[in-house]
Amino acid sequence: MNDLTCVIIGGGHAGLAALKAIKETTGGMANGRRIRFVLFDKLPGHVRKMLLFRPAAGGEEIIVPWTHYDFSEGVKFVQATVTFVDGREKQIRYEGARGNDTSMQYDLLVVAVGSVVRQPNPDQGGISLTDLQTAAVIRERWCANLRRAVGEKNPKERKRLMTIAVAGAGISGIETSSELALEMRKEASSLGLNPSDISVYLVCGQERLFLEGPEKVGRKLDQILSECGVTVIYNRKVMREEAGVVTLNNGDRLSVGLCIWTIGLIPNPALRTMGLPLTPDGQVLVDESYRVQGAPGAYSIGDCARIVDPKTGKAALMRCAELALQDDRLAKIVVADLEGHSAPVHKSAPIDLYCIGLGENRGLVWGRKWGLNMIVTGKPAWKFRKAAWNAGSKLR
Repeated sequence: MNDLTCVIIGGGHAGLAALKAIKETTGGMANGRRIRFVLFDKLPGHVRKMLLFRPAAGGEEIIVPWTHYDFSEGVKFVQATVTFVDGREKQIRYEGARGNDTSMQYDLLVVAVGSVVRQPNPDQGGISLTDLQTAAVIRERWCANLRRAVGEKNPKERKRLMTIAVAGAGISGIETSSELALEMRKEASSLGLNPSDISVYLVCGQERLFLEGPEKVGRKLDQILSECGVTVIYNRKVMREEAGVVTLNNGDRLSVGLCIWTIGLIPNPALRTMGLPLTPDGQVLVDESYRVQGAPGAYSIGDCARIVDPKTGKAALMRCAELALQDDRLAKIVVADLEGHSAPVHKSAPIDLYCIGLGENRGLVWGRKWGLNMIVTGKPAWKFRKAAWNAGSKLR
């Protein structure tokens, strides 16, 4: 009998999770047929997207080679961009690194292209923390500003060069601003500048941080951020950055050396041209067992899929904690569909749980179950956050 071909589109957190779960659950076999796994990604390795702020702040390497993973044995990795999915013919088309257009048949397909960072309009200035390239640009910009500040005689200009505004105060903005403040203070000290002259502003459009949890969590985050050197500006939005001046929606202005946008996520726009059924927001339409509508043998999980708990009607959010509940269930669904028996259905997380990194040995974990709140801070929370990052990238 011929082998089954399982194609996975996307080597991010969802794609890796799907590959590992399906490969280990099936043992690489289904109904006496060997499963051949092929993973498509436009990059040469897995990018730990949740850690994009780390190269922006400290220059950390966050690419993991495909061959690093034990479960990569026997998997074919193709560096290419999938351009179209023909659900009826079970075929994908993709463009290779050299621009050549090729097609491949599949028996099983997992669409796991995730999300991308939402970007402001081009005329709003600043720079969005979207990928490795922009992370490198951000680091070079603030380092260059501090070097210029060393010889700057004008106090106002020196202060501007030592100031950053982060627009968007979700978890990404919180983690980015805290890490930047700590790294900038460290670099300022090494250059002979006064670390206390570093200013990092986190611009929050709401009346408090972390609306997902109780007010006391927001207050605690504000306190820890302040200790890191971050000042939160509440009930304000950044309208634009131009020539080193950030204008807020109330007309106030901040003189900054750099403005960084961290304004949330949207489903990967590449989905718009793949021919898959999508919601108006651009997520793949799937049933309660992650099956893509109108495409037999195709599944989708992660940020790019519209996944709804059939019991509660609650939609899965765009965050990695949701994915932890989807990958193993997907593997069981695939096996059930191959063997022709009833498949599991999606269930929401039994507990609300969020973890936030705030620099080395600083963090906050908040959880709620049965109406009870749990808050952990300091080094234990930092260790928990690191464990979550590693789990997301399938690192031990």
